[in-house]
Amino acid sequence: MAKFTRREAVASGIATLATVAAARWLGKSRAAEALHEFDDALFPIVPAQRAPALHFVADDGSERSLAQFAGQGVVLNLWATWCPPCVAEMAALDRMAGAVAGDGIVVLPLSVDRGGAPVVRRFYRSHALTHLGVWLDPDGVVMQEVRAEGIPTTLLVDAQGRLRGRLEGAVDWQAASTVEKLRAMLAPATKTPSSKTSSPIRLEGLQAPG
Repeated sequence: MAKFTRREAVASGIATLATVAAARWLGKSRAAEALHEFDDALFPIVPAQRAPALHFVADDGSERSLAQFAGQGVVLNLWATWCPPCVAEMAALDRMAGAVAGDGIVVLPLSVDRGGAPVVRRFYRSHALTHLGVWLDPDGVVMQEVRAEGIPTTLLVDAQGRLRGRLEGAVDWQAASTVEKLRAMLAPATKTPSSKTSSPIRLEGLQAPG
């Protein structure tokens, strides 16, 4: 898989990211020639492990934690607006987020952009993304804690708080087979099986539960 190297990043005007603690990983972001199938990008974690205690920043600047999403499946995606493979997968990630919203699965796209929330909001507007909330990893702390070697990198956490898998590179998130696999892997157990056929729910500025 091709990589978005540090030299290319600097040439693209991203030298300011050198002050971010995770810059050495950001420089290895993968170039997106095409979206990869879910199974090709997935590194299953068997047996499942307790997810790390990750902390990040919400749209309003408050600190949030992964623990606040206990009881829900979580797709945690590390990305940036300047990263070509991240941009390539965001429309598919947005559609998937809408498709699984009624299944107890939340998508948390953590942006590492230095410009913070305003940069992410502009990106969402310009790309007509309506199912994703604004979440930030401004100092690259989450990237360091999960030892991400590049972006996009995605962690899959089930409703029991267990880390079930890790994906590297841009993924075709909206594929029907991908959505069904995410439901089977991450969704909380329910007494009514109707969630798999539920209509996508439109979310505007998704926020974590207080």
